[in-house]
Amino acid sequence: MTPKTEIYFATRKTSRAHVYITKGTGRVRINNVPAEMIPQETAREVILGPLELLGELRSKVDISVRVKGGGFMGQAYAAATAISRALTGWTKSKKEPKEHPFTKPVRTDLKKKINDFDKHLLSGDARRKEPKKFGGPGARRRKQKSYR
Repeated sequence: MTPKTEIYFATRKTSRAHVYITKGTGRVRINNVPAEMIPQETAREVILGPLELLGELRSKVDISVRVKGGGFMGQAYAAATAISRALTGWTKSKKEPKEHPFTKPVRTDLKKKINDFDKHLLSGDARRKEPKKFGGPGARRRKQKSYR
């Protein structure tokens, strides 16, 4: 029988990342490739950022990430956000995850560490939530250089 998995989701620009977290031995795979084998070093550092905060807890979970769309940095940020949400048990409906590898006190402590490290990892990109500014450039003005 396969172990129970929890699925977590995040987006960045046009990239979408789905994360499966299970009890395991510390393997991290992105699109079925070990995270250490990702060729772009900056993208690898971004993806593994939330996992650095885990410390010895990292060896207790296996993380599998599926990423689609966008460029490699957009995918890296989407994967990092989804991983941090998976580690803290973040759900949109604020429901408690049933089969999570970590207990609730561990997750709340981890959530505080992740927020201190980078507050955008759990909440996503703040610019997505900003409303359109009144009096700002309209569609015509953005497209055209001049009116003449």
